[in-house]
Parts: sequence; C-alpha cells; structure tokens
Amino acid sequence: MNIINGLKRNVFVLLGWLVWLVFTLAHLELGPEMGLNVMLAAALMIFIVMLGCVFTVNRHAEHLSTLLKEPFGTLILTLAVASIEVSLMLQIMMTGDQNPSMLRDTVFASLMIMLNGMVGLSLIAGGWKHFEQTFNLRGALSYLHLIAPLSMILLVMPSHTLSSEGPTLIPAQEIFLGLLCIVVYLLFLFMQTTRHKELFDQSEIFTAEPGMNEPAPIQIHNNRVVLISAIGLIISVTPIVLLADFFGGFINYGIETLDAPIELAGLIIASLVLIPESLSAYRSALDNNMQRSVNICMGSVLSSIALTVPAIMLATGLQDLKLMIGLTGADSTLLYASLLTALITLMTGRTTMLQGHVHLMLFVGYLFLIFYP
Repeated sequence: MNIINGLKRNVFVLLGWLVWLVFTLAHLELGPEMGLNVMLAAALMIFIVMLGCVFTVNRHAEHLSTLLKEPFGTLILTLAVASIEVSLMLQIMMTGDQNPSMLRDTVFASLMIMLNGMVGLSLIAGGWKHFEQTFNLRGALSYLHLIAPLSMILLVMPSHTLSSEGPTLIPAQEIFLGLLCIVVYLLFLFMQTTRHKELFDQSEIFTAEPGMNEPAPIQIHNNRVVLISAIGLIISVTPIVLLADFFGGFINYGIETLDAPIELAGLIIASLVLIPESLSAYRSALDNNMQRSVNICMGSVLSSIALTVPAIMLATGLQDLKLMIGLTGADSTLLYASLLTALITLMTGRTTMLQGHVHLMLFVGYLFLIFYP
C-alpha cells in the first residue's frame, strides 16, 4: 500500500523520466520537422509534466525543511527552486539565438508575478473572505528592505554604468554584484532562521523583546527518513533539468516563428517555477494566514534575485556569453511603481481588497507592456 501511495505521489516524476527517455532514445527535437500540431501537443505535454515535477520538488523540499528545521530547511527549499530556474534559463540561453536578456526578463517576471500578481490576488481573496488581515510589519519590511536596493542595482544600474555600452556589465562588475547578492542573502537567511525568527511570525504573537528568542538546537529525528526525502528531491529535480533542453528549444522556436516578444520566454520560465509557491500563498491568504502569504511572495522574489543572478552570471561567464541585465523602456518605471506600492501596502501591517486591486493593476500593466512596449 505504501509503495502504491508513493507511486501516486510521484507519478509526474515517473512520467518526466519516461518522456525524457523516449525523446532521447528516439532522437526527437521540438522543431518544424515534427509538424505544428504535433509540436504543440508535445510541448504542452512536457510543460504539464515539468509542472507536476515542480510540485513534487516543492513537496519533498517542504518535508525536508520540516525534518531538518532551520536554517537548513529554508536553504534546501530555496536552492531547489533556484536550481530549476537556473537550468531552464541556461538551456534557453545556450540554444537558438542565445537570448542575452534571459536573466533580466526572468528575474523581472518573477518580481512582477509575486510582488504584484500573487500579492494582489492574495489580498483580494483574503480581503473578500476576512475583510481585513494582519501580518508582522517588521518582518515584511525586512524583505522589502533587501528587495528594493538589490532589484534596482541589478535591473536599473547596468543601463547607466560607463564601463560598457548598453544595459550590460563588465566581468568585474558582475563578480562584485554576484558576491554582493550571495553575502546579503546569507546574512538575511541567518537573521530569518536564528536570531530574529519572531519577525516572520504573525504580528499577534510578536510579544518578545529583541534577543529573548534564542535559536533552538537543530534536531534530526530520523536519518533514514531524511535520506529518503533527499533522494526523492534529487530524483524529482533531475527530469526537470533534463527536459529543459527540449522545452527550451520549443520556446526559442515559437518566439522566432511567431515573432513574439522575447520577454515571453522569461515569463514562461518564471510562471513554471512559481506556480506551486503562488498557490501556497493564495491558500494561506484564504486561511487568514497573511503572514505566511507575505513570507512566500517576498521570499520568492528575494531568492530569485539573490540566488539566480549569481548562478547565471557564473555560468555565462565561464561560457563567455554576453548578458543584457538593465531594464529598458517603461520597465524601470514599472519597477519603481511596484516597489513604492509594495512599501505603501506593507507599512501599516494591515491589508484590504483595495490594496490588492492596485497590485493586480500593475501586474496587468506589465503583461500589456510585453506586447505593446
């Protein structure tokens, strides 16, 4: 019975390995030689299988985070999500026209999806059901305190540097910014999971004085269970990485054939990776746990910036690929508006449906500007 239940829970992982095996042995590639209808059906199948694998990865990572406690639990969860995002981006960047703006488009899409789209939907859903919801003000602002400068340094500053032309950075600047992201994120992770864990709990239980909550000792109750979950996590991540090659080829071909905006590739990747976390944030808001919803949305944005950017910079640097990082056109204005709106939303510690509509309006504006820049 346990084996059957395990197979049911990991059915998409099994399908992922099977699809990859069939495509590899048959030397299949998503391209015009397959015919348009067959290619679309194959791409849709791969997307659904990869999405199911992403859900399975999140389940294994959350189980590990429960077993290992903090800070290892949070680190495993964020690393699992970041590894999927990085693998998808690299596969697309290293095929087709080697899209140099993939990093910028994906990070910006992740920021718009979570900071505007999911925050907006969560506030509307939670506000409709519970009228007004509360969260820990200091914890939410701690996220934004890092997201705002990192996003502007990484997405706006490259368009104004003098060492290189266009929205690019020289290798020395990339190394500096990559190291900055890693150091800042590690410091934040230490604060979030040890000394100041109370900042990220519901505001009603934030009653302790600073320094009173000492970090609890890490306890691993069952090494066998931990090992099984870790193996399950690795087995679930691997088919996503392997299928990324086929799926990336389809995205490149589709954009080139349809003459679609190149930013769509970043939106597709970010959506695939963030759907499970987005559903968790939405459900948390409906359950009147706005603190968890805020933690998921803000934490996803921060990890996307602080972990994905250094990894892509390192990989493209080794491959001598050029990166276009700085935002162009109206995107920088949209970023400023999003950060300002997030600050106004979070600064009271209370949320209503009205705030959600404003965030959702910005997300719709982002989608509109992709097609009409």
